[in-house]
Amino acid sequence: MSTASTNAGAKRGMKVDLHVLGPILALVALILIGIALNPNFLSYGNITNVLARSAFIGIIAVGMTFVITAGGLDLSVGSMAAFIAGLMILCMNLLVPGMGESLGVILIGVAIALVAGLVAGAINGLLVTRAGIEAFIVTLGTMGIYRSLVTWLADGGTLSLDYAMRELYRPVYYEGILGVSWPIIVFAIVAILGEIVMRHTAFGRHCAAIGSNETVARYSTVDVLKVKTLTYILLGCLVGVAVVMYVPRLGSASASTGLLWELEAIAAVIIGGTVLKGGFGRVWGTVVGVLILSLIGNILNLTDMVSPYLNGAIQGVIIILAVVLQRKGSPAR
Repeated sequence: MSTASTNAGAKRGMKVDLHVLGPILALVALILIGIALNPNFLSYGNITNVLARSAFIGIIAVGMTFVITAGGLDLSVGSMAAFIAGLMILCMNLLVPGMGESLGVILIGVAIALVAGLVAGAINGLLVTRAGIEAFIVTLGTMGIYRSLVTWLADGGTLSLDYAMRELYRPVYYEGILGVSWPIIVFAIVAILGEIVMRHTAFGRHCAAIGSNETVARYSTVDVLKVKTLTYILLGCLVGVAVVMYVPRLGSASASTGLLWELEAIAAVIIGGTVLKGGFGRVWGTVVGVLILSLIGNILNLTDMVSPYLNGAIQGVIIILAVVLQRKGSPAR
């Protein structure tokens, strides 16, 4: 092997290593910055609060990883979450007079959220695959539809869960196992399962193949329409799961619920190394991306250096920088 070939191989290996280690190094740097700026940054209360609050976006971002890996996009997840939360609360309130404040009402509410997420995801997926409409247009349209529907359900105000039901449902967010709250546990389970599916199943490989080259994937006997539809259905179901974890936190839903969740989910996926144009995705990177965004927001809240109201602007800048870095060096396929 020539010296030139050896040097070229070393450079390629360095690019891959930097691409893989980049998000992790950024996360470590943020942790060090947080420790330096505030001594309470690593306190148990602060860390668990950050993880619990990031769980909703994290669960959704895992589903978004599959959609983007397959060459798709979903801008409706925040509005979808708001609509599902409103529908869930409305149905639970209607059941209380007949069933009382019971576990049965909660279970029905959970089922409604999951089924609504599945249906909403299927609608997005079928419009993209069967109707042949661009994912950007479809989800931009459904984003407006879901946001309008929750506003209509709430009559322009806020839908609040029955007080007794809220007290019964609160432990789903505020309690857990060994001091770890249920949203964190569910996020961890979803992330682990997502990584296994992405790396070790035909479905994950098919998502990457479709995102890389849909025509080649079709000639390779991959059922492109089915796989792409399933990515949106999976995302919709995970939005339902996130809502199940979110509703007991505040016990309400309004037109502002889930605002900018789609931005945070997409940002987490891109920061984690999933290629925006599709063809390569990694769930563990998405988890790192979620933590990076959460820590940025947390650091802004703990310090007076920058207004926390600029969090959205910072996330937007991060998305642009992440895409620019992706163009400079792609991961190994």
